[in-house]
Amino acid sequence: MEHELQTTLLRLLAAALAGGLIGLERTYHGRPAGFRTHTLVCMASSLLMLITVFQWELLSEAPLETIRVDPTRMAQGIMTGIGFLGAGVILKERLTIRGLTTAASIWLTASIGIVIGMGLYSAAVLATLLALAILVVFRKIENQLRTMRYARLVLRFHRHDHMTEQQIKDLIEAQAIQCGSRFTYQLENEGKILQYQLTIHTSDSTNFRRLAEQLTETDQVVEFAITPTGE
Repeated sequence: MEHELQTTLLRLLAAALAGGLIGLERTYHGRPAGFRTHTLVCMASSLLMLITVFQWELLSEAPLETIRVDPTRMAQGIMTGIGFLGAGVILKERLTIRGLTTAASIWLTASIGIVIGMGLYSAAVLATLLALAILVVFRKIENQLRTMRYARLVLRFHRHDHMTEQQIKDLIEAQAIQCGSRFTYQLENEGKILQYQLTIHTSDSTNFRRLAEQLTETDQVVEFAITPTGE
């Protein structure tokens, strides 16, 4: 009984520490699933795996031939349940999808809890350190990379006083931005407003601000919206 208590306490505390470390990084960056969520996920996974560790003691009076030891089935059930929690932190805001990294970190935290519950401390320590390195160091690397930034551009003009498609392209390309899709057209407000929509992209997101400033100074533009489509 004493050995069981010590093992349970040690593994739950280790799971709380591992989940807490990963959760702190998520909380620091303002994610809704942060410190407490990751800690609880890791502890819950570890706790459920302890059932497989102590099932011989729990079923000591059951006939030997009726007991099947297969920890992977418990792990599969845990990961299936975590999928629903991960889906809950993924948000779609217009053309932007947020929360994918947090969902992945929750999934990894559950995996760490599973290996802690099975007593694989070396694997848990290594996975925790790698997870923190990926979340912290890789973020800095991503910020330094010159990746392509995409946005959705919406322009509205008065029907009888609008810019041509070529004029719009010239204005956009003058800000070092490329047109990434064909124009779509729509009449609004009982045919009084002509709306253009297209996808644009650039390697420097500050070019979107420059484009917004240029559109603000263009008298023909009634309204416009530039919506980044990244995280």
